[in-house]
Amino acid sequence: MAKFQDSAMPFGGGAAEAVLDEAAAGGHPAPERSLGEILRGLRNLSAEQVDKIVAYQREKGLRFGEAAVQLGFVSTDDVLFALAQQFHYPVAPVDSKRATPELVALNQPYSVQAEAFRALRSQVTMRVFNDANERIALAVISPEGGDGKSFFCANLAVTLAQLGGRTLVVDADLRKPRMHQIFAVDNSSGLSGILAGRAETQVVKQVPGVPSLFVLPAGVTPPNPLELLERPAFGLLMKELTSRFDYVVVDTASSAYGADAAVTAVRCGTALVIARRNESRVGALQDMVASLAGSSVKLAGVVMNEF
Repeated sequence: MAKFQDSAMPFGGGAAEAVLDEAAAGGHPAPERSLGEILRGLRNLSAEQVDKIVAYQREKGLRFGEAAVQLGFVSTDDVLFALAQQFHYPVAPVDSKRATPELVALNQPYSVQAEAFRALRSQVTMRVFNDANERIALAVISPEGGDGKSFFCANLAVTLAQLGGRTLVVDADLRKPRMHQIFAVDNSSGLSGILAGRAETQVVKQVPGVPSLFVLPAGVTPPNPLELLERPAFGLLMKELTSRFDYVVVDTASSAYGADAAVTAVRCGTALVIARRNESRVGALQDMVASLAGSSVKLAGVVMNEF
């Protein structure tokens, strides 16, 4: 998908606590189940079908999943999903992939794209989310729309959650938010309401099928996005979030819309730059990086999006 480059490349309150308490429970691995039990529940296999699978399995010397596939009771994707459940590796059920097509790390966990995200995850955890550093959030920024920033942000969060750590995606793009669309969650309340001081409930959403992955959507698009992000409440919220989650990844508005991305990056502490190969302009990247000069933001690197 992408090439991870070092950042030194030559580019020149209280309401929040109430909201976050809703997500405090966190997922724990389910009790161990056999592959057959998982497949039986997934496809509502009858006792008669299970008996046929077991008989065929013994006759041919196959594994249960192989026998079930050969008899046509389940698909290969069903078996891969069941194996993922056994190893507590969250992936999307076969029947739910249409609802979240952009989540390739969840829908196609064995694809080239998913493997690229896992490689990038390794770089991010070493550079940003490591034991040597205090807990901080990662702002994903890009110079222009269409760079793939939201796509990258969502899939990076999925791969982090697949490690087992509690992961939160925050949609701080208060101009053209997309996280609620990518994760198929309700956007009637969210970050904008918290920053505006409204008493919001059920704001942090758990992603179905991924017990350790949560989303804080943008909420209603406000008329004053930059002013909301510049309020002290946003900085206090980010500190609270990083104390409650192992990984916090923040989507931002493209720099073409103004200073939103720079302000968000300062509140997060670390930024990762996304650029699209053969499309992003060097001048735009230089201007964006220059806007962070002199701030406390640490640039974790630059990802060149090739998808």
